Amino acid sequence: MPNLAATAMLPPIIARMRESSGRADNRANGAEAVVRLLAGHGVTHVFGLCGDTSLPLYDALARLDHGIRHILTRDERSAAYMADGFARVSGRVGVCEGPSGGGATYILPGIAEANESSVPLLAITSDIATTSRGRFALTELDQEALFRPVAKWNCTIPSGAALPRLVRRAFAEATGGRPGAVHVGLPYDVQMQPVDESELWTEPEGDRAPRWRVAPDGRAVEQAIALLGEARAPLILCGGRVVISGAERDLAELARRLNAPLATSISGQGSIAEDHPLALGVVGSNGGTPATRAVVDEADLILLVGCRAGSVTTERWRHPRPDGRKFIHIDADPAVIGTNYRADAALIGDARLSLAALLDRVPVEPSAKRWDGADRVARAKREKFERFQALASSDVTPIRPERIIAELQSALPPEAVLVCDPGTPCPYVSAYYEFRRSGRHFLSNRAHGALGYALSAAVGASFGRSGVPVLAIMGDGSFGFTAGELETVARLSVPITMLVLSNQSYGWIKAGQRAGYGGRYFSVDFSATDHAAVSRAYGIPSWRVEAPAELGPILRTALGTAGPTLIDIITQPLQDAAAPVSEWVA
Repeated sequence: MPNLAATAMLPPIIARMRESSGRADNRANGAEAVVRLLAGHGVTHVFGLCGDTSLPLYDALARLDHGIRHILTRDERSAAYMADGFARVSGRVGVCEGPSGGGATYILPGIAEANESSVPLLAITSDIATTSRGRFALTELDQEALFRPVAKWNCTIPSGAALPRLVRRAFAEATGGRPGAVHVGLPYDVQMQPVDESELWTEPEGDRAPRWRVAPDGRAVEQAIALLGEARAPLILCGGRVVISGAERDLAELARRLNAPLATSISGQGSIAEDHPLALGVVGSNGGTPATRAVVDEADLILLVGCRAGSVTTERWRHPRPDGRKFIHIDADPAVIGTNYRADAALIGDARLSLAALLDRVPVEPSAKRWDGADRVARAKREKFERFQALASSDVTPIRPERIIAELQSALPPEAVLVCDPGTPCPYVSAYYEFRRSGRHFLSNRAHGALGYALSAAVGASFGRSGVPVLAIMGDGSFGFTAGELETVARLSVPITMLVLSNQSYGWIKAGQRAGYGGRYFSVDFSATDHAAVSRAYGIPSWRVEAPAELGPILRTALGTAGPTLIDIITQPLQDAAAPVSEWVA
């Protein structure tokens, strides 16, 4: 019989698992301990793929009463992208797992993307036994060395005694300060070593990010207030950490008080509802337009909020230029400050706490000496959308990407989540789709831009935010990276709608070859695929669309169909399109 007194002192879910394990003593094995610690941290989903070195972990998942749903994937890379999508929409740690050797190498791209994108993610890879190291064991690999350059924090657990402390450390690192991706190696023998159950405690809300928010220094706030008071044409430029911090409401109020246009990076979409009078939209080389760039160039003060001011957002640091204007920079990571622009005031801290500190000092009503930010935004957006509307209403074939965006805008409710691969879909959605609610409604892997992200991340987003429409929008090049996960989608009946923009090429590269290399196209084209037929082979309702007039009705049919659906859209090649990408326009 279980020790009821000891059981009563444990968190309820861990106590239930202790009883379901059938153990009456005060010890669990390492695999059981991992499952209990995951459950104790509030983990509800684990995305992963089985392997020999993971057998004890899978047996613990099978035996214990833990409330965690395991999502079996067809590729460890997909498992990481699913965990990434889950984390982005939920604000909780996404968890993925895979086996040693090839599993560890396959899962790595997703860790790199999540970490650079400040997404809280925990990757667990099982490993060979510690006693087999250095003996040419199958799948032997120095996992710590492999993950060190791409993870925020990373360890291989050396023993059962060290396991609880290191798993708690992993959650703390993933959620604390600047959230990021962490990796834990779990050797085969450690999974079977004893662990003292008294060590299986967890901290409240240990899977939530960000944790332990830090407020900015008071002197920095005073400096920022002085600069804001002097500005005649302030502009706010936001990155992804506004949404991560949940600072959208304070941000909108500060923009109103300053009457400041509010622009975002691609990752920063959702910082403000894009139908807000001050919402300028995405700026930069991918999704920005000449009209929105002009507003950035006219500002005399730029307030960077959770934005690293990288090469895409600033068009390689040309817009804005540093000469003659002031910069205020808010970021939780001090290493970001001053990297690309000199900060005349630097607020090191959580975005929400930093904006709240500014709101305590900024006058409630805008100064009459400042520019009319709402009027300037309205003029820029009018110019931007005039050209878009002409193409969006076109009935020519192949279907214009602008037409696809217009049909999506008409068919989708404000709460919909769009997940885009970085090729053809991303610049069009970023520039022209207006997200009418703040918060995380748009996902794209902007850190490294790997193809094959959208479908898997959409699966994770669907589990992380059930009950809302989730769309995966990808090019046909990207489809080739991830087609195997159609089986996962079909097996689990994941209710996502997949759009494949088919133009028979790696369109982004082909457009670059046209713009910068005289149209000398080399090794960028591939043969046509009937993606709808491929999808139907997995049992997923699918359509192929070539006529613009058919797109809207079929899109609504797909959205109204229970379970997964796919639409294969024959789309204008990107090198021939009027894509909002400044390098191609130039």
